[in-house]
Amino acid sequence: MSKKMWSVLLVVVMILSLGLTACAPKAEEPAAGGETPAPEAPAEKVYISIATGGTAGTYYPLGGAIAKIFNENVPGVTANAQATGASVENVGLVSKGEAEVAFVQNDITFYAYNGTEIFADKEPTTNIRGMAMLYPEVVQIIATKSSGITSVDDLKGKKVAVGAPGSGAEANARQVLEAHGITYEDLGKADFLSFNEAADQIKNKQIDAAFITAGLPTSAINEVSQTADIVVVPIDSAKIAEMIAAYPFYTEVVVPAGTYKGTDTDVSTAAVMAMLIVGEDMDETLAYNLTKSMFEYRQVIIDTHQRGNDIKLETALAGMPIELHPGAQKYYDEMGIK
Repeated sequence: MSKKMWSVLLVVVMILSLGLTACAPKAEEPAAGGETPAPEAPAEKVYISIATGGTAGTYYPLGGAIAKIFNENVPGVTANAQATGASVENVGLVSKGEAEVAFVQNDITFYAYNGTEIFADKEPTTNIRGMAMLYPEVVQIIATKSSGITSVDDLKGKKVAVGAPGSGAEANARQVLEAHGITYEDLGKADFLSFNEAADQIKNKQIDAAFITAGLPTSAINEVSQTADIVVVPIDSAKIAEMIAAYPFYTEVVVPAGTYKGTDTDVSTAAVMAMLIVGEDMDETLAYNLTKSMFEYRQVIIDTHQRGNDIKLETALAGMPIELHPGAQKYYDEMGIK
């Protein structure tokens, strides 16, 4: 083929290529009838740490169940339950942004928010908000049968676990003793122990009794009752009335017979309420979705622990001691809960 013919052929190929390019639709041009839809953005990843309590208490398994609900039903959320020292520590974790959701006793929440009682030497923690009220936190005084303890007054001169230092359980122990005119100095020894530590020391007969504030039944107490004979020490109704007058968060409840192995009579005692708090700066939509999913998939909590039966939408605001988060408030407003 001559050089001239090669030139003519090259020109023809170039013309055909330009024609095909002109006819092809441009990638950036919208299709006829509207704009090209943008690809759906993936949900932003959000990590939710749920501050609970000791692994032998009630907060921890409930926190695991709630984390499961969040992970499976709130897009973009990765949640986990974190074992902690419970109420007092949890307030600090949320306040500092080290946890997004936390279990706290309602009395402790009130004290922290207002800078009173065990928070009297600190600035009020006003950057926390309420998410939901949960269930009664029962003040359980557990003693070994061999100790001979059958009343609060019998604790005098005995070795007693009064809760972890600065915990909600410790505040409850101090207030119960106060109503009976007893101080820590009146005890044989006041041990500041966690639920697990108290359970171990009761089993090993290193202490005579322990204060444990938690939902019924409490796994730490269940564990003790399997290997040691225990009694649940009652608090007299008149003394509970005195406590309520001084600390309005208390209420009188009954620990039913058979709650723990070997306990064959109903026992009166005091209780506060467990609740969930979040930080005031939590995204409103996120708080709404977390609250909504927890109540819509409550069966997961019920399947995990008996106290799930007490977590009900109709009582979610009963006894709320601080301002609600706007996202949670939006959900309750939609559901007609006041």
